[in-house]
Amino acid sequence: MLRLVVIALFVVVIWVLLLRLFDRKRPLDWNGIAFALGFIALAFYLRHITGMG
Repeated sequence: MLRLVVIALFVVVIWVLLLRLFDRKRPLDWNGIAFALGFIALAFYLRHITGMG
């Protein structure tokens, strides 16, 4: 499951970067990106603390 999350995160990052390269007019939604990264970090932290998941 951990590998799946890491691979999915890399795919999303590459996808966003490709969109950013081809469409310079559209700004990135940094609030949404920060929320997603915070959610993933919280999931890893809770997995480390509780040992579940």
